Amino acid sequence: MKLKKILALLLALCLIVTAAAACGDGKKGEKLKVATSPDFAPMAFVDTSKQGQEQYVGFDMMLARYIADEMGMELEIMPMSFDACTTAVSMGTVDMAISGFSWRQDREDGFNLSDFYYPGDNESDQVVIVRKEDEGKYTKAEDFNGVKVGAQTSSLQESLCQEQLPGCEIVVVGDLGTALLQLKKGDFDAMAVAKGQADVFMSNDSDVALSGFQFEVDEKYTANVIVLKKGNDDLTKKVNDILKKAYDAGVYGEWYDEAKEQAMSATAQEVTIEDEPSSGEEGTEGGESSQLESE
Repeated sequence: MKLKKILALLLALCLIVTAAAACGDGKKGEKLKVATSPDFAPMAFVDTSKQGQEQYVGFDMMLARYIADEMGMELEIMPMSFDACTTAVSMGTVDMAISGFSWRQDREDGFNLSDFYYPGDNESDQVVIVRKEDEGKYTKAEDFNGVKVGAQTSSLQESLCQEQLPGCEIVVVGDLGTALLQLKKGDFDAMAVAKGQADVFMSNDSDVALSGFQFEVDEKYTANVIVLKKGNDDLTKKVNDILKKAYDAGVYGEWYDEAKEQAMSATAQEVTIEDEPSSGEEGTEGGESSQLESE
């Protein structure tokens, strides 16, 4: 009889432990690997006053930490170039990429995309910046005929330039910090960026101004998505459930305001990641903070 009671107690204890473990979406100590390109304030950038994982800040980093906490997992932010983020997802070296991604049909075709999340005006407002002496010079699409316009490769801004500025000459750039230097140097005459990014650039650099032109943005581009590996439906569902929880809690606006404030601080810095070739291929994941180069 005593043996039966002991076995019953052990079984009950096992059920309690199992139920507790099931409350989280991940195992304690298990890492959630998230790729990001920290050259895109206020979405993802670096706070130079911090070290290690804590140095990666911005709206997307707040979201990544929220997702990891909700899943009961340890977050590992893996900094890399914008292009390398999706490559890393395809290769399975990260679980997801959170880096200001807009919905695009090719991304829908090649990956699992999360439901939308809403980072303030960072996606709904898309603008063109210029050198200060050209402020207000370009107010309509025809003004860009024959003009060189920089846009990040595979970005929403590149697509908008193709669709709405057909007469311009698009200069594809890798990262936005370096692109800003190219703009100031005269490698191109204007650069298409999200309004949130433009605000940060203009706040930190008086040599940059708005061109006078703003893109028309379709509703489907006014939010962001998280990129996951094609077929990873279980993780995608978990992420979508967490995004709904964040939306219902009304935290997006608070995060975005905090991220913009961070981005305009003296310790904020957008950084360029030099991706190291892996197995003879370009565009694989970058390394830790020792591989970060200042813009």
